[in-house]
Amino acid sequence: MKKLIAFFAIILIIGVSFFSYCRNSPSVNNSQSDITSQDVWNSNNLELSLKIDVSGLKSNEGQPLILPIETKEIPQRPDDPLSLPQTDPLHWFDSEYVAWNVEKINIPTSPKNGAIGKKVVMIVAGDHPYWTAVGIGAKKIADVYNMDYKMLSANYDLNLQNQIIDRIISENPDMILLVAIDAKASVQQAKKINQAGIPFIMFNTIPDTEAFKYSLAFTGPDDWGQFRMLARAFADKLGKKGGVAYLTHIPGGSPYYSRMMGPISELAGYAPEIKTLDVQSPGFDAVKSEQVVTDWITRFKGDLTGIVCADDSAQILGAIGACKKANRKDIIIVAAGNSKIGMTAVNNGEVYAITYQSAEADGAIPVKLAADWFNGKKIPTIAYLPKRLITKEDVQKYMPAQW
Repeated sequence: MKKLIAFFAIILIIGVSFFSYCRNSPSVNNSQSDITSQDVWNSNNLELSLKIDVSGLKSNEGQPLILPIETKEIPQRPDDPLSLPQTDPLHWFDSEYVAWNVEKINIPTSPKNGAIGKKVVMIVAGDHPYWTAVGIGAKKIADVYNMDYKMLSANYDLNLQNQIIDRIISENPDMILLVAIDAKASVQQAKKINQAGIPFIMFNTIPDTEAFKYSLAFTGPDDWGQFRMLARAFADKLGKKGGVAYLTHIPGGSPYYSRMMGPISELAGYAPEIKTLDVQSPGFDAVKSEQVVTDWITRFKGDLTGIVCADDSAQILGAIGACKKANRKDIIIVAAGNSKIGMTAVNNGEVYAITYQSAEADGAIPVKLAADWFNGKKIPTIAYLPKRLITKEDVQKYMPAQW
């Protein structure tokens, strides 16, 4: 009997508690309130999302994962930049400053309902250790926000990237993060995503001006800026004279121009006695790069005093190999960075300087901007990674390498 009385007492307590909850909950009776259960979820999601702090996260080498964002001083645009010589930095105005002062079109409004649980798809250029590290950095941020995140690779194939974009649009994610393989093709890609009503951020490689009009933001390295910085350090090391040859990035993408014409146009003004001897595009292939540099050494002999590489892995392996075989210790090599191969070469004195480009930060920052946008925060339309050079004096600071 006592057990039966206790049982009914428990039932009574539960019933009273439930009645009290229903009476005070704004989401139970939608017919009597403008606040729905979705509103409550959005409010809670936003509140929890805003409390998340990723500032303490580190990349593999111990540097902050979210690096300080840099801006850029913009010179006056010439009336017709392309009428200027290619060796004039202002000839490249619409490439270097492409994202600035662009009027946006049909930009979605932030839902302001929090970043937790959002479906985010990152589409990168291809399969490469750098992109693996980019994905690691992106996932670190996505995991903190418990996002439904995935990264897809286009394998440096524009047709494949277009197919991936079509498929992802059909899945209707909350955000797309896109690395454009080809600047001109990026316009149609951007329009297609925008017309589908999906917000997106472009990162790493600079798209065409028109593409910027449809994207929330761009984040990535200031490739032009850091290669101008690298060119000046390179010129000083060369004594502002000699002959330089270039191993380029893949033709068509923005790094092809920034890592070739950035230093060429900078040297034209800073060190006009340095001559451009040749430009070749062997891709990211060590054997082909070595063949090209071997040919340069044979053709230009002592006139070849410097080599600029768009990649500090396969390309510098080829350049270093050719110089060793020819016993040319006098040739100064610089490159984009900063892989394990590149930093080891800098530490060994085989490469003079490389640029610092945190692959993990390159992936993390667009995800963080996406989270800020979901949270209703104002995000910068352009967020550059900081410009730094790595030489033998400070290379240990950036080890172990991210890729």
